[in-house]
Amino acid sequence: WLKERPHFFCFDPSPLVAMLLLLETAAGFGLFTLKNQKLLKADASEIAEKFGSVEKAQEQVSLKAFSAFKGTKEAVEACTELSEGTLGKQLKKFLKKNIVDAQLTDQLVTQDKFLSTAIQKKLEIATAVQSDPLKEVMRGLRLHVTSLIEGLEEKEMHQMALGLSHTLNRYKLKFSPDKVDTMVIQAVGLLDDLDKELNNYAMRLREWYGWHFPEMGKIVTDNMMYAKTVLLMGFKSKAKDTDFSVLGLPDGMDGEVKQAAETSMGTEITEEDLTNIKTLCDTVVNLSSYRLELASYLKNRMHALAPNLTYMVGELVGARLVSQAGSLMNLAKHPSSTLQILGAEKALFRALKTKKNTPKYGLIYHASLVGQSAPNLKGKISRVLAAKLSLCARVDALGCDQEPVLGKELKEYVESRLASLEDTGMRSMTKGVSKPDAKKATKERNTADRPYNAEADALVEEAPMKEKKRKAKDVDEAAPAEGDKAERKKKKAAAAAAEGEEPDAVPEKKKKKRKTEAEE
Repeated sequence: WLKERPHFFCFDPSPLVAMLLLLETAAGFGLFTLKNQKLLKADASEIAEKFGSVEKAQEQVSLKAFSAFKGTKEAVEACTELSEGTLGKQLKKFLKKNIVDAQLTDQLVTQDKFLSTAIQKKLEIATAVQSDPLKEVMRGLRLHVTSLIEGLEEKEMHQMALGLSHTLNRYKLKFSPDKVDTMVIQAVGLLDDLDKELNNYAMRLREWYGWHFPEMGKIVTDNMMYAKTVLLMGFKSKAKDTDFSVLGLPDGMDGEVKQAAETSMGTEITEEDLTNIKTLCDTVVNLSSYRLELASYLKNRMHALAPNLTYMVGELVGARLVSQAGSLMNLAKHPSSTLQILGAEKALFRALKTKKNTPKYGLIYHASLVGQSAPNLKGKISRVLAAKLSLCARVDALGCDQEPVLGKELKEYVESRLASLEDTGMRSMTKGVSKPDAKKATKERNTADRPYNAEADALVEEAPMKEKKRKAKDVDEAAPAEGDKAERKKKKAAAAAAEGEEPDAVPEKKKKKRKTEAEE
């Protein structure tokens, strides 16, 4: 049943069925007929021998139809469609005219299986599965294509292929979504590397020149200015005759340097030492200048690539977010929860492993909106900012606006949200404090105007002097009353002893016997 209706299915070619070969070239599409069906069962060496010359190749295949490209634009469009495995308009029209309209039942051989599937679905043309003999036949056909197509020279074919490849590469670069992202990622990575290198070189310079002039390290704190000062001054003994105004030092700093050079405790160095130190100074100055240029380049790139994202968090934080995500399109695909902790992956996985609290922010912690918030509000502001940054990234990745229209609106919203959270926090701090009662305070102030009622005072009657003395005497006699009881007991005991009576024995408390260590 399959052999009766071969044009609806894709199966291995049979010698009984004629074969059509579709060849895609830089000049156009060619449709060839395979004359020798025995090649489908031959080995690679035999097929290569059959296509060894132009005459032998003409005996194996023949040109049926050819559709040339009208220009480079049409060729680029056709090649782009072929690379994606889709059936273009020109190729569809060409196959429909020469196969479908001609009512041919021959099998069609292509070099792309996706293109073969598309042709079979849309045009219902029988396509053959690629086999090793068919691959060798297509290779021999491509080798002699200029001889098999009339009016096509080999030199022209080479120029067409070269021009098409250049145009196709420019087309791919022009519409590549990662084209500018790569520049930003490389720039921000190089900027971080330059900061590390500059820090290492500057520290080495301060330690090296500090043996000769240690006091200058505390006076000139800027690394680039320190290197320029060393280049201009050289030995510290020349500080008096050096004009530091050309360096643009702050007011009074040049005087401090000259004064410190006179009383410096540093050691002397040789001319060779100073030469190597100046070479290091040149490196620091050049790297610092290049870093400023690179920062300016990154700022311009970020404003062109992601204006809304840059307006929200700045070019450095925005570039690091793009670099961490891989591209602006990948950043736009991330949800706000992922964007919030982007850059804190190690802390996140460590927290998940130890079952502790996960981090609240990653790279967006360095944004000014998060930095200016209170410590207890940084988590909330990070969540709000991440939600708005995800919107900005999507607009920048898929939109065409060069002005940060959305970024301005969203930044105002985040700032107002921060202000409201801070205001709410202040109110919650003063929630337990009672407010002063205005009515009560007014009432107390009004009491000062009332007249003083002297009749309401309680008066103490004055007692006569004798009664006062008598009362004092009673108090003095009452005090020793308790002490007399003890004296009476002593007297009674003494009288009983004189009469020969023994006083009542006071029972003594039994002492507990303690075992000595020896007894134990």
